Amino acid sequence: MTSNEQDQICHEEAFLSAAPLESESHDAAPADDPRLPRGLIAVLAIACGVIVANIYYAQPLAGPIGEALGLSVGATGLIVTLTQIGYGLGLLFVVPLGDLVETRALVVSALGVCMASLLVAATSKRATEFLVASLIIGVSSTAVQVLVPFAASLAPLYLRGRVVGAVMSGLLLGIMLARPVASFLDDLWGWRSIFYLAAGLMACIAVALMRQLPSRPARDTTPYSELLLSMIRLYRTTPVLRRRAFYQTMMFGAFTLFWTTTPLLLAAPPIRMSQRGIALFALAGVAGALAAPLAGRMADRGLSRAATGIAIGSAAIGFVVTEIPHRSTHLTIALLTAGAVLLDFGVQSTLVIGQRAIYTLGAEFRSRLNGLFMATFFAGGAVCSGLGAWAYANGGWRWASLIGMGLPALAMVYFATEQRDVTPIAVQAES
Repeated sequence: MTSNEQDQICHEEAFLSAAPLESESHDAAPADDPRLPRGLIAVLAIACGVIVANIYYAQPLAGPIGEALGLSVGATGLIVTLTQIGYGLGLLFVVPLGDLVETRALVVSALGVCMASLLVAATSKRATEFLVASLIIGVSSTAVQVLVPFAASLAPLYLRGRVVGAVMSGLLLGIMLARPVASFLDDLWGWRSIFYLAAGLMACIAVALMRQLPSRPARDTTPYSELLLSMIRLYRTTPVLRRRAFYQTMMFGAFTLFWTTTPLLLAAPPIRMSQRGIALFALAGVAGALAAPLAGRMADRGLSRAATGIAIGSAAIGFVVTEIPHRSTHLTIALLTAGAVLLDFGVQSTLVIGQRAIYTLGAEFRSRLNGLFMATFFAGGAVCSGLGAWAYANGGWRWASLIGMGLPALAMVYFATEQRDVTPIAVQAES
């Protein structure tokens, strides 16, 4: 670790005793502050879960959608890929607007675009219409990454981890439930039903947020082009961001690799699990969402470093348990389920702790930091998803699981270089 990095990195143990990094008048509302109406955090958690689910609905439905719209087998992959590309673009070009535009207006506008694009997807008769709608669904769904840092800004520093954890629980439940819900609705009423339902949910969430979300004026008057350019400087001069982004890239890479390859393993001989069975298996990951509030509370108590080490180790062990020798198909499923819970627990823990750390760096550029953080590990997850599919095709589950173990192992090696600061430091990234 460089001396510059040592001078800038500040762990949550120091945060608890250091002076607040942001103006109390702007960003550290006490728990009974009128800007925190009762139930707002719950509304934000539900909103985040419902919005982020839009990105994942099409994943288990790519086959039926492609067949209905006349897509070739090779082109069917665009159904998922374009949504992911749109989300990545939104992280880089829409989320930073959270530092420049009034939050409520930005989020409600994005939800309006998302609702319209979901309706286009639901009524599409041609593949081109659906694919364009998929791209816009991805872009507009990044409204969720404007809401998460906004939720953090509502909380005082000593409660920030708890608030972020609560909101992230909703977001993570949305991620884990989206695929099985889409599969079940497709089985009942066809694939178009999930997009109609999602559009209706966007309308409801937009109305709820319009009524309950406090107004937060823009903190920055920088021109948009300069705002985007400043993100390069922020990444270069913020070691906490780079370190946490690396941890999460490795962890999220392991996550996407696992959930890309396990459906292939479960559907193949000797298990031969049905699509409905695979959807039920995916529900095992929901248990990982319980890690979010727990990790947030540990961070608030100054235990971020310990929690990070435990979380990274948990992800690695999640793959190790799937390699326990056995000859029973039922035991295979049980071990995969245990691995899923351990992996998801670890990934969600590092995510919440990482977000808490970067949200403490400065309110005026919090949305840009969040966009950089999310875009970095999201790109890593996309790469590892493809890597997992390649590994499984060439070496089966053994190759995939070895790579899965290696990713958190790399995070652990880097984590070992993290030095604990004993002196409170007020960290400010250059904006």
